[in-house]
Amino acid sequence: MKNRLLIFATIGLLLAACAPATTPAPTPDIDAIRTSAANTVVAEITLTAAVFTVTPLPPTETPTPEPPTATPTATAIVTDPTLIALGTPGALCDDMSFDLATVDVTIPDGTQMTPGQEFVKTWKIKNTGTCAWGDGYGLIYSYSEKMNGQPAPLGAVVEAGQEIDVSVNFKAPDKAGEYTSAWQMANAKGVTFGKAIFVKIIVQ
Repeated sequence: MKNRLLIFATIGLLLAACAPATTPAPTPDIDAIRTSAANTVVAEITLTAAVFTVTPLPPTETPTPEPPTATPTATAIVTDPTLIALGTPGALCDDMSFDLATVDVTIPDGTQMTPGQEFVKTWKIKNTGTCAWGDGYGLIYSYSEKMNGQPAPLGAVVEAGQEIDVSVNFKAPDKAGEYTSAWQMANAKGVTFGKAIFVKIIVQ
């Protein structure tokens, strides 16, 4: 019996001696664990950002506004400010005319003057408008040589259809030559009307 126990003890020792030695568990690397964990967190954040990143839509082109379509308009009828109907559409309130045969009352065209000579030119004209010529109406200088012209007042109201003599006081220029001075009738607002009348002299 003792021999058997001895044999079993010997066999146990041999088995224990022949068994491979147990490899001790390696000591964990704390820095490697931290680096791995950090990389994992970064990867998760990147994936999350990729999921929630909004892809911008391509810019939409702003449509170019089309030019406004021209709206047909009716042709405006422009009337002269001196047009007053007075029951007769189209009739001119202020208008004048003259007869070429009788317009020059004094100083016919081509009259000879001396340098600096004073003279009065008178014309016969007619009120062919529908309004009377009252205060503020008269001749005003139009163009060419004024020759110190000073128009004389009308002196009376000129009714529509009435003729009247109008005059301007002149002084001939000092230099010899041919001179013309043109004048027009104007209303109280200074608006001229009718054709111009003129004087033509020769200074010698």
